[in-house]
Amino acid sequence: MSYPSIETERLVLTPINKSFISEEYLAWLNDPEVCIYLESGGNYTMLDLQEYVKQCIEKKVLFWAITLKENGKHIGNIKIDPISKRHGTGEYGILIGDRNTWGKGYAAEATIGILKYCFQELGLRKITLEVIKDNNNAVKLYKKLGFQTEGDLKEHGFYNGKLCDALRMAVFNTAFLHGK
Repeated sequence: MSYPSIETERLVLTPINKSFISEEYLAWLNDPEVCIYLESGGNYTMLDLQEYVKQCIEKKVLFWAITLKENGKHIGNIKIDPISKRHGTGEYGILIGDRNTWGKGYAAEATIGILKYCFQELGLRKITLEVIKDNNNAVKLYKKLGFQTEGDLKEHGFYNGKLCDALRMAVFNTAFLHGK
């Protein structure tokens, strides 16, 4: 499945390709502050990153590089994987790796662009995610965008040196499209 670039007011979301593999991207994956609540991250090599991007391309994962429209700077990534065509669902993930761009609304803007694409163009009915409860900024963002908690996962994993709870959250196309 091929998928398009998506433009928002300040961003261009471009299907990931080898041109986005860089020392800066690698640094995000090894930055403890960037990856504090992510499953991935830490001890990545350039070879690991190259193989990961290659696999995503080969498997046709819906995976976009988030770039600034004004200068083309790669600041993060967003993906929907896996997708279940049978159930009309997809699993959301995002990484804003460039810490200088944190707090500027780019994650919300990219997420809205991707949700619109998934609901309007792909016809998905539900997008799900998992977030660590201690990740207050992310939880607040997801609630603001219309995600609702579907489950509470107790002592789900070790993050930031401690055992943490997680939330399963979802947004439905009808609620999102009518609310946004």
